[in-house]
Amino acid sequence: MQEFFLTIWNRPDFWSYVAIPFIAAAVGWFTNWIAIQMTFWPLEFVGYKKLRLGWQGIIPSKAEKMAGIVVDNTLAKLASLSELFQQMEPEKIASHISKSIMGRIDEYVDEIMSEKNAVLWDNLPLMVKRRVYSRVRRQLPSIMDNMVDDMAENIEELLDLKQMVVTLLSGNKALMVRVFKDVGDVELRFVVNSGFYFGFLFGLIQMWAWAVYPKPWVMPFFGFLVGYATNWLALNLIFRPLDPIKVGPVTLHGLFLRRKFEVSDKFAMIATQEVINLKNLMNEVMTGPRSDRTRAMIKRHMRPLLESGVVRTAVQLTLGAEGYAQIKALVLEKAVAMTIGPLSDPSFNRERAGVIHEIFRDKMRIMSNVEFQDLLRPAFQEDEWILITLGAVLGLLAGYLQYVLMF
Repeated sequence: MQEFFLTIWNRPDFWSYVAIPFIAAAVGWFTNWIAIQMTFWPLEFVGYKKLRLGWQGIIPSKAEKMAGIVVDNTLAKLASLSELFQQMEPEKIASHISKSIMGRIDEYVDEIMSEKNAVLWDNLPLMVKRRVYSRVRRQLPSIMDNMVDDMAENIEELLDLKQMVVTLLSGNKALMVRVFKDVGDVELRFVVNSGFYFGFLFGLIQMWAWAVYPKPWVMPFFGFLVGYATNWLALNLIFRPLDPIKVGPVTLHGLFLRRKFEVSDKFAMIATQEVINLKNLMNEVMTGPRSDRTRAMIKRHMRPLLESGVVRTAVQLTLGAEGYAQIKALVLEKAVAMTIGPLSDPSFNRERAGVIHEIFRDKMRIMSNVEFQDLLRPAFQEDEWILITLGAVLGLLAGYLQYVLMF
């Protein structure tokens, strides 16, 4: 070994030899960095689409599929839709909607009644109007309670959770990328930084191989090896081994799996604040593919109010018998808008999200390691071979340039 180092020391290109492991480290770092960037960026295809010349980040390019994987591998295993909605406490949701509407109830009634005949409604005796306002104000809280309870009991029929999440995430690729990046930020940094260290170790072998066998193909070959191996090793060390293995004083365990509790908390927070929150759930219930069922439900619950003597008489005085039938459809549309509006309140959404955050977090923590790895693994597994191959090709090119420019 001493003779080997003396041989290198006495060579005129000594510093070129010394640079080999450092260049290999830089190549390892750069190829891993490129791999991560190409996993997430760009959000939209850049290049010439007709000839398929260009690139779009692996996750954005398969946003719909990735969203489906997130639902199937994680969300679907954590809680049923009925359980989530019950945990959000329907009675508090109904109370919040009622309180938000009550402050503007006179205004809402005026808007509805003036829609068809503003002149007649304006000229209606004030005593009659006040009786209508009073009637609506008395009945609305119980109507909202019953309606929200009915929604909670039948939420599975009113909403397709997977379809909602897939639509949200595939339509918002930046959010999809953020889910994976925020949850796996430690692992992503490890992939990039480990490229440097693994590259340096391979570079030492490369330096020895070049000193012993200085053939033109050695440098490109080791460049290829560094690019390939650093990507492959980093990606596998994140998830392997699945279960802790004790080797003397060292415990081997996949980096992502070691952070199970931390990751669970972070994922649950993003999922409940950005995706499965009350605003998104109710918006889907009211306007999604199954909204016809919701509207039928609202219509059924609003019927007693519309058919009460005071309201019916006031409507018929203002609009006539034909207008009374038309006003029912108008009330339905207004009821949908009045329900969605209060549920867009950010503070109320955060409060309800906090309720289900703990459920998600705790259930994720008791997942098996096989199930848990499926949260982040798809981000790397999908077209992983492309990233590893790209690293190998870039390493090959770097090795060739190193040979040409330095030796």
